[in-house]
Amino acid sequence: MSKDKNFVVQGGVLALASILVRILGLIYRTILVNVLGSTVMGYYASAYDIYSLFLLLSSMSMPIAVSKLVSARLANGEYKNAKKIFHTALGFSCFLGVIFAALLFFGADTISTIIGYKESAYAMRVLAPTLFVMSILGVYRGYFQGMGSMVPTAISQILEQIANCVFSILGGIYLLNVGKELGKPEALGAMGVTVGTLVGAVCALAFFRFIYGLEKTATKKRFLNDKVSRKNRMNHVLGAVIATVVPVLLSTTIYQLCLTFNSTIFANVCSKVLHMEESAYTLIYSVYSNQYKLLTLAPVAIASAMSSAIIPSLVKSLNAGSKRELQMKVNAAIKITTIIAFPCGFGLALLATPILSLLFPDPETIHLSVSLMRFAVLSVVGFSLSTLTNAILQGIDKLKLPVIHVIIALIIHTILVFIMLIPLDYGIKGVVICDIVYAFVIVILNFASIKKYLNYKQEILKPFILPLFASCIMGIIAFGFHKFSYLFLENLIGDKIAELICTLLSVLIAVLVYFLLLFSLNIVDEKELKMLPMGSKIGAIARKFGVM
Repeated sequence: MSKDKNFVVQGGVLALASILVRILGLIYRTILVNVLGSTVMGYYASAYDIYSLFLLLSSMSMPIAVSKLVSARLANGEYKNAKKIFHTALGFSCFLGVIFAALLFFGADTISTIIGYKESAYAMRVLAPTLFVMSILGVYRGYFQGMGSMVPTAISQILEQIANCVFSILGGIYLLNVGKELGKPEALGAMGVTVGTLVGAVCALAFFRFIYGLEKTATKKRFLNDKVSRKNRMNHVLGAVIATVVPVLLSTTIYQLCLTFNSTIFANVCSKVLHMEESAYTLIYSVYSNQYKLLTLAPVAIASAMSSAIIPSLVKSLNAGSKRELQMKVNAAIKITTIIAFPCGFGLALLATPILSLLFPDPETIHLSVSLMRFAVLSVVGFSLSTLTNAILQGIDKLKLPVIHVIIALIIHTILVFIMLIPLDYGIKGVVICDIVYAFVIVILNFASIKKYLNYKQEILKPFILPLFASCIMGIIAFGFHKFSYLFLENLIGDKIAELICTLLSVLIAVLVYFLLLFSLNIVDEKELKMLPMGSKIGAIARKFGVM
């Protein structure tokens, strides 16, 4: 299978790394919430939301833009021009990184006051230099993704997260204790957590510098034999980079504004309209960000990985003028995304109580976190599909459309947030409902554009109806098993150990049931299975049990 037709495997490699990264993130966030407390993590979450926005403005669009430009040059054998794109993007990204790092560092006090979380300024200042490191890192990731290899990005993400886990925990605990002596435990505790983000980014960049050195040596011959590339002036190359970066930047930035608006609007309404104490609404926002969003966004990593993998592949098919191939790739990416998103969403919603009781056993927040997690199905499916369809439109050179669609969704979202918080008084549940509406508005608009420009007709049965049906059956069986097994084991081995064992067994049973239904309902066939990492082995197991 050629690299061009193997984008699902590349996406699968990145998805597996993303899953591992999310698991590590879940572990260290759980430790931090339980050790440092929800209020500390609330300040961390508010600072991280602002950092994420600045990261989008400075560099987050670079991997997609560089990947798109590099893959287009390599499709024509223009190795020198691909390298020129890389160097130009690197210089441009460094410039943006310095600007936004300075803005965040020196504007931390003002920003933290505006968003309503004054104690988060300390954390913002540590995150500021991380912006510069990430600006460089984004270009390296885009360069290798443009060459069709997701492995360097996957490894770098794992290294980044391992370092992040270790230093976030150590930094958070150490500075929390220092903060207790200085009378600012929450502020300095949140600041300590952000140290891990910086160290993780530095480790990932060091890895890419090493890999780039190896790649430079390996491709030297191809570079010298390149007779296709034309001599382009630097301003022309920079113009191409900016022309690609800006639309992607706008769509991803506005996409992220949803989270930033949630944090700012929620804090200001709580403080100025509802007259709540800062520590009280920070605790509520921490549950939303560090529990609900943490768990529901984990499956969305699959869609993000598929998005990174599909763009270079779509660019090649677009250059070749093969609309049929474009349609097949879009269909495959959507199908893989939905057959993962549906069961993850149902699992989180139906097993919310045992999962959250194990991960975040704080009696003060457990009821709220469980009530939010009931929305998981809609959240996971909506954000997975919106992420993927944005990437599809970018891959087929419709860069302006995701920007327009996200703006429309954000306007609707912002109006709804005020309605939910003030007249209806839905609180943080209202914010969750608005998030879901936001995601599905983008999905509907994106699908309409994909249909129009690719003459694409979306299959409904296998990507949507059958996975939905299988997930319902899976969820009911797992939920019932947990209820009955817990009643049986509770008096024998105690409630906490029984909860742990029953939850783990319920998750395992859910996976097995969905696996069986996936093949017995013929949702995926053998040909599609071989496109996935370890697909042949999975197929062999399925045939052994007679379900394929």
